[in-house]
Amino acid sequence: MIRYQARHNTVYDYGEAVTLAHHLAHLKPRPVGRQEVLRHELRVVPEPTTWNERTDGFGNPIVQFAIEEPHQRLIVESLIEVEIRTETPPAPDSRPAWDVLRARLDEAGPETLGLHSFRENSILIELAAEFADFARPDFPAGRPIIEAVAAFNARIHRDFAFDPQATTVTTPPREVLRVKRGVCQDFAHLMIACLRSLGLPACYVSGYLRTTPPPGRPRLVGSDQSHAWVAVWIGGGDWLELDPTNDCIPSVDHITVAHGRDYDDVAPLRGIIVGGGPHRLQVGVDVVPLKDGAAPKNYADGKP
Repeated sequence: MIRYQARHNTVYDYGEAVTLAHHLAHLKPRPVGRQEVLRHELRVVPEPTTWNERTDGFGNPIVQFAIEEPHQRLIVESLIEVEIRTETPPAPDSRPAWDVLRARLDEAGPETLGLHSFRENSILIELAAEFADFARPDFPAGRPIIEAVAAFNARIHRDFAFDPQATTVTTPPREVLRVKRGVCQDFAHLMIACLRSLGLPACYVSGYLRTTPPPGRPRLVGSDQSHAWVAVWIGGGDWLELDPTNDCIPSVDHITVAHGRDYDDVAPLRGIIVGGGPHRLQVGVDVVPLKDGAAPKNYADGKP
């Protein structure tokens, strides 16, 4: 069990004054089995005129706020404390074959209630035969679902190169499959597209990943990462999380924030503004085990 403090800072500097802004934040972690949220604070500068906290259709906590005073800088700082427990993943032979599960999805019942939206097209993920064909070597008939998805997760990690310059936030999975390069969001979207194209429910998980500096190098403030991975339905009410970027089952280094159909459902911060002109964006994430000492300062304005 590890307790973390995570700080996610977002700073927008605008070339012209923003006279009205409406924003939506997915920054408070959702409750999940291996993770307990102990604290969450969200600080916004300038101070919002309106503030509304609620839960979205996927069970994620969200905050909607509006700023009605002119401003040329927006600071959004999210501070969380969570406790992450180690969980033993289910044994591969403890769950049915993937094609048996897929057949169950055609039967109406409590087991499959609510899975429909995780089997279809979404804003950033379109199902296609080429995705099913790409995944199929790891999904022969009768193979246990956990064994199949673990093998596919490993293949994406092995055959695709991590390259932040290769894609953008809107790059479609078809292009990622073609260039075989990208970042965590791309690999998560591709894996989800393939699983859904086989008929399996899969969802996008956003969160944070604790990183460790190379031996002999200091840990840099702001060097941790927003991260993305996948959850696939394995029967009953259970989902198995997999991280194709790192070929692992998320554990104590992964902090979950939100679940959705794709990145568009769970973007950390989005909004509509009046004015602003050209802008510059700075984002930094720190994930610190509390036993390692004091949490980092807010590098956006120097205040704790």
